[in-house]
Amino acid sequence: QVQIVESGGGLVQPGGSLRLSCAASGLTFSMYAINWYRQVPGKERELVAQISSAGGSRSYADSVKGRFIISRDNAKDTVYLQMNSLKPEDTGVYYCNARISNTRNYWGQGTQVTVSS
Repeated sequence: QVQIVESGGGLVQPGGSLRLSCAASGLTFSMYAINWYRQVPGKERELVAQISSAGGSRSYADSVKGRFIISRDNAKDTVYLQMNSLKPEDTGVYYCNARISNTRNYWGQGTQVTVSS
């Protein structure tokens, strides 16, 4: 059974930092590209960052470039999202997605990030 579990969310002041973790089990983690999405009520889910299966390729939404860093440790079956210089507009539920194909596409339950003073 595949499980994707996000952690590390919380309340942080503007300008602060958080590190999200995405731990996977029940799959061959090193085969999967991993994506971080975020969603705000009333808006579509937004792709924030991606990392390839071996970690050699990364990409970011324009809104987070230069502030967020995605990384992975395949020995620990975990992906991280380091979020720096956080802004109120970064608030949302952050979801981890592990994907190889349309049929091998798994989601976590999400972790809430709130950026507020």
